[in-house]
Amino acid sequence: MSPHDGRAGLVAGCDEVGRGTWAGPVVSCALILDPARVPPGLADSKTLSPRRREALDMAIRGSCLALALGIASAEEIDRLNILQATLLSMQRAVAGLRLRPALVLVDGNRAPSLEMPARAVVGGDATQPAISAASIVAKVWRDAHMAELERRYPGYGFARHFGYGTAQHLQALRELGPCAEHRQSFAPLRRLREAAGGAARAAEPA
Repeated sequence: MSPHDGRAGLVAGCDEVGRGTWAGPVVSCALILDPARVPPGLADSKTLSPRRREALDMAIRGSCLALALGIASAEEIDRLNILQATLLSMQRAVAGLRLRPALVLVDGNRAPSLEMPARAVVGGDATQPAISAASIVAKVWRDAHMAELERRYPGYGFARHFGYGTAQHLQALRELGPCAEHRQSFAPLRRLREAAGGAARAAEPA
C-alpha cells in the first residue's frame, strides 16, 4: 500500500491560526496522532501558556504518525479573501501528510474540500485531541514565524502581538505605514490608506 493510500481508521485533526490578524500568513496544521502515544494535557492552544504550548509541540512532533503545515500568505489572503485562504491553507496541510487519513476533523463550522471525507467540529480544538494538537503546532510555528518577521520588519511589534490588532500595532502602522506582510484588504489597513489619501507605501524589510 502506498503511503498516500487511505488508511482505514486513521483520523487527522486540522486547525488554523492567524485568521483574525492584520499581518502575516494564516497557518494550518494537519496531523495524525498515534493512539498509543497521545501526549497528556492536550487542549485548545489559546488556553495554554507559551511554555506549555512549546513543550506540547515537541511532544506532539515526537509522537504523531504524520504532520504537515499549510500556509497562505498575506498576498493570497488579499487576493482570495480570508475564508478562502484559510481553506486553502488547510488543503495544503492535509495534502502534505505522508499518510492519507480516512477522515479529517476540522475545527470550526466549515471544512475544506478534500480528497477524503472531512467533518467540521465546532469547538473541536477543545474536544478533539487531534484538533487540539494541530492547534498547538500551528500556533507555535506561527508565533516563531512572526518573531522572525519582527527581525525583517522592525518596529511593528510582531514578536509581541503576532500581527493581531493591538493599540501598539495600530500606532506602529500610523508611524511606519504597512509592510509587505500586512493584509491590505482588512478594514484597519483600508481605513489607514484612506486617511493617508491612498498614498501609504509599504515599508521595506530591514
